[in-house]
Amino acid sequence: MSVARRTAGLPAMVNAHSHAFQLGLRGLGERPAPEAHAGDDFWSWRDSMYRLAGALDPETMGTLAARTYRDMAAAGYGAVGEFHYVHHRPDGSSYDDPNAMALAVGEAALSAGLTVVLLPAAYHRAGWDEGHLPPAPGQLRFCDATLEKFLARVDGLREWAAARAGAQVGVAAHSVRAVPADWLTAIAEYADRHGLVRHVHAAEQRRELAECEREHGCSPIELLARTGFLGERTSVVHGIHVSPGDVELLADSHTIVISCPTTEGNLGDGHLPALCYRDAGVRLAIGSDSQVRIDPFEETRELETGARREGQTRHALLAAYGDLWGTLVRNGEASLGLAEGQAGRLTIDLEHPDLAGVEEGDLALAAATCASAGVVLGHES
Repeated sequence: MSVARRTAGLPAMVNAHSHAFQLGLRGLGERPAPEAHAGDDFWSWRDSMYRLAGALDPETMGTLAARTYRDMAAAGYGAVGEFHYVHHRPDGSSYDDPNAMALAVGEAALSAGLTVVLLPAAYHRAGWDEGHLPPAPGQLRFCDATLEKFLARVDGLREWAAARAGAQVGVAAHSVRAVPADWLTAIAEYADRHGLVRHVHAAEQRRELAECEREHGCSPIELLARTGFLGERTSVVHGIHVSPGDVELLADSHTIVISCPTTEGNLGDGHLPALCYRDAGVRLAIGSDSQVRIDPFEETRELETGARREGQTRHALLAAYGDLWGTLVRNGEASLGLAEGQAGRLTIDLEHPDLAGVEEGDLALAAATCASAGVVLGHES
């Protein structure tokens, strides 16, 4: 007589920040930087990312995204926010369908059974150094010459999503480096006008802070506040290098910070000030970002253990929230503009070695500290 396997339910995690195509950087992105670089860092890694992005077309983008999203669904993610910035042909010219690349990733996510929120990202320039820096060759396919052309593509994606169950669209600015300040204001106004969430990379790298100070005389978070970009429906991705004043701005505006611990560790970005955010009441969500790992349990554990190291204490996020996994799910849903529970639920194997012997009442604690994607049996109907 067979005995039924012990299982339990758990909310599926929300992957609030993904670049699906970067799965193709595994291994490749770890090759030593050429001698021209003083050392390996985010900026040398970025050169590898440009080469990968430059080799993709809608078909190969869709194939790579499909692999990524299948892995996400199997690992315990139920919804994904795809921060998409590879828009055009490698020379910067438009495809016959201007949204061909975005639609390839959107359809791949739906085929994998994920709820997807496409976040097309505005990109206009290489940065600023005593003036506007034009796009480098590797950035041409990311960039739009005008804000109007970018927003017209967003309008087209919104029409697509309106006809596709499980698909939604938000809007993003790639970073304060990649767009001028007036674009940030206009994108925020567009998002407010249409009731969309808005995302932006910010405060990830110290060089980014220095460039923003030179151009605008303030930090990236201060610039986002000044341009009206921060807000309850706004998510700042990374938010690592922040001052107490920056944290206060994020808290007062009810902005969400999306941490991507495995990517931030892989790139050497720095340490998220998680306890500062906890104490200020800033909501945190998680993402898989560069796909160096696709495991929401690992992201959650990295977030918690990083906070414990920061404070040299075991009273960190898990102790503050009780159910850290559930808190990250709810904040992820808010980040993507999803309804509560829209990411679905998971069936968890309580007899998996990661969880064997864990009492069901302690599952929320174990999910944040000792579980892995291997405990996921599937998604509940």
